[in-house]
Amino acid sequence: LMTDPVPRPDFASDNTAGICPEALRALLAANAGRMASYGNDELTRQACARIRALFDTDCDVFFVFNGTAANALALATLCQSYHGSVCHELAHVETDECGAPEFFSKGTKLLPVGGAGGKIEPAALEAIVTRRSDLHFPKPKALTISQATELGTVYRLDELRALGAAAHRLGLRLHMDGARFANALVTLGAAPADLTWRAGVDVLSLGGTKLGMPVGEAVVFFDRELAADFPWRCKQAGQLASKMRFLAAPWLGVLQDDAWLHHAAHANAMALRLAQGLRVLPGVSLMQPVEANAVFVLLPPEALLALRSAGWIFYTFIGVGGARFVCAWDTTEAQVDELIAAVGAALLSG
Repeated sequence: LMTDPVPRPDFASDNTAGICPEALRALLAANAGRMASYGNDELTRQACARIRALFDTDCDVFFVFNGTAANALALATLCQSYHGSVCHELAHVETDECGAPEFFSKGTKLLPVGGAGGKIEPAALEAIVTRRSDLHFPKPKALTISQATELGTVYRLDELRALGAAAHRLGLRLHMDGARFANALVTLGAAPADLTWRAGVDVLSLGGTKLGMPVGEAVVFFDRELAADFPWRCKQAGQLASKMRFLAAPWLGVLQDDAWLHHAAHANAMALRLAQGLRVLPGVSLMQPVEANAVFVLLPPEALLALRSAGWIFYTFIGVGGARFVCAWDTTEAQVDELIAAVGAALLSG
């Protein structure tokens, strides 16, 4: 008789994790009574103030439902329809957002470039920006980078500063997709301001969902002038929550007592534990340095099939034969060790 695979811990994405306790408590507290709508409530004001304090600057803060909206609306704010946005060829805006950046900007073209480890080098940026200046090619106007990157690597402080300086010298605005910003932050041990506006970042999509919140991202404009019309853009795109307090309140929970950093540090530690356990197995090789909460490994096709047949859930969309395993705030050491043992067994069976 055929039986379904035994359910296994899900390592496909940190999106599959539940709500962390701090966010859940804040969400439940926000449900105690009535409050003003459309962001005119005290919890939303407090959350914005907390994020301003976090980045040590008077930034403008908006809450939207998801990362695609955060990225697409931010880039649409920076560009006109005839402009271009430079991105890495593996960036989420290029590979996984269904043309949303182009749609919301009414046609701004993404200009993908390569780069080791999912990172863009200043030389590559300059090459694509200066390649053409005629009217038949989109005028480059923005650079968007991911921190941490789609390959689980992080831009170091010197890399960020060099890239920010190059972008501004070339007349570009700099957007950062920070879906896993917290994971990069704890890896580098730097101040949030140093990884953003002090390095030249103009707009940040600050990730909350992958951090353990139920839903919602923050769009942070370090240059307030850029955000002048952003409320209307959010409304038109269906991103203005009528009960905004439920998007804002979880931020108060996760930012209290650095809970967000503790959760990110735990996820990173679980990824490192997984990498250390996998790299010693015969037939396994790491595809990228483990610098955040994702592990990319090269496995034989037979082993990948055996793992999936046993009920393990993961992605293989990066690299030929490569598997991505993502750890989250709630990943346990026991789950990591179970996966390591499963990979070992799959290698033997293959």
